[in-house]
Amino acid sequence: MEHEALFYKKLGEKKVHCQLCPHYCVISPDNYGNCRARKNIDGKLYSMVYASPVSVAVDPIEKKPIFHMLPGTDAYSIGTTGCNLHCEYCQNAAISQAFPEDMPGISMQPKEVVENAIREKCPSIAYTYTEPTIFFEYVYDTAILAKKKKLKNIMVTNGFINPEPAKQLYKHIDAAHVDLKGFTEEFYRNICMARLQPVLETLKLLDKMNVWIEIINLIIPGLNDDMKNIKEMCEWIKDNLGTDYPLHFSRFYPCYKMMDRPATPYETLKNAHDVAKKAGLKYVYVGNVPEEEYNHTYCPKCKEILIKRTSFFAAEKNQLKSGKCPKCKTKIEGVWN
Repeated sequence: MEHEALFYKKLGEKKVHCQLCPHYCVISPDNYGNCRARKNIDGKLYSMVYASPVSVAVDPIEKKPIFHMLPGTDAYSIGTTGCNLHCEYCQNAAISQAFPEDMPGISMQPKEVVENAIREKCPSIAYTYTEPTIFFEYVYDTAILAKKKKLKNIMVTNGFINPEPAKQLYKHIDAAHVDLKGFTEEFYRNICMARLQPVLETLKLLDKMNVWIEIINLIIPGLNDDMKNIKEMCEWIKDNLGTDYPLHFSRFYPCYKMMDRPATPYETLKNAHDVAKKAGLKYVYVGNVPEEEYNHTYCPKCKEILIKRTSFFAAEKNQLKSGKCPKCKTKIEGVWN
């Protein structure tokens, strides 16, 4: 559905200059920007995916993965076509790299999203599956309505957004699951067709705005599995964001343009976990593996298992009492009610 976009400037010859993300696309008439979701129509920029999700589901919030927010609840989850990154290992490439006309969505206005979430007894809405930044206007309008109904808003995002749009949007967002894809500019440039530094700036901004952050790092053999870089990433998180936000390491499986690359060895994930803990991060998880040891939330002080999760992320036991460890009364950071 066509909906005039926010954050763009009109140029001569009916061209437009998109200001939403660090690609800063200059778009000629009848063309899309890098994200394949925003199109120049007669000198105006339009979101072509507004109120047109192609993926809608009720998911456990742990599947996002968000571990320190409303554990054991469901999130009403929506996503459209398009993305402003082009990762060669994208597991949702069928929709993230598609144009709106390739995969028409269903009609679902912001008000309907909120009503559906309430009907499905979901205390939160997750903007996910592809990059929600590129359906900014849809997220923005939905998030405002959701807050009025006391629902939480969750962005599952790559963090590749400019500061001004981020400031406007994240006033209405409660939590952000940020995919920190690697910790070198080379990885971002060659594998994701983007840049690392804007993502780091977004993380710092979200922290200042008191948005709850959870970071995920998918470890790909031979590309971003150097423990020196992982250590640098963990130290950057500690120095710039503190030690309270969860860090999730996730196993890579062959996908999209990387079908010939092997799955991440479990030993690599365990080593990354140990590096992060040694750096001082309190809550470190390992996902996409059958083993459950690193799925649980432990008290950083007494090591009691506080939230026990299955390998499929579901929270099957939650011992937190008012956000604290029942054994030693240590406060556990998160959004618990």
